[in-house]
Amino acid sequence: MNTIDAAMIAILEKRLELSKLNYSDESYDDVEEILHDLEDDFNEKYGDQLEEILEKVHIKHCPESDVLLPTAYLAKKFVETEDGEIEIGKKEGVEVEWIENPSVGARLVLLPSPTRILLMTPKGISVVWEKES
Repeated sequence: MNTIDAAMIAILEKRLELSKLNYSDESYDDVEEILHDLEDDFNEKYGDQLEEILEKVHIKHCPESDVLLPTAYLAKKFVETEDGEIEIGKKEGVEVEWIENPSVGARLVLLPSPTRILLMTPKGISVVWEKES
């Protein structure tokens, strides 16, 4: 597994851990701080590279939508299946104004293993960018 995938998985796992805690939990603040540090490190290390890729994806699929920090495109909640795959809900990632139909709720999501960007629309889910091996 490459380092960008490992960094994304670390963030996703920490988000999952945080989602299982209540605000009143003693460890909530510590876990949240670790998560923010992971996100900051990710944006610092991979942000410029991913923002260039996201800019190209936006130009092609959603030119009216602003490009955000890469961590915004990562799922906040997900389910890991028995075979190790990640399933995400329809509200994950960033809502964008899809060029084909601006009025529908299209979303862009950044996922690991392999590093890829999905476009989720009412027509379905398509991989709009994938890291070459």
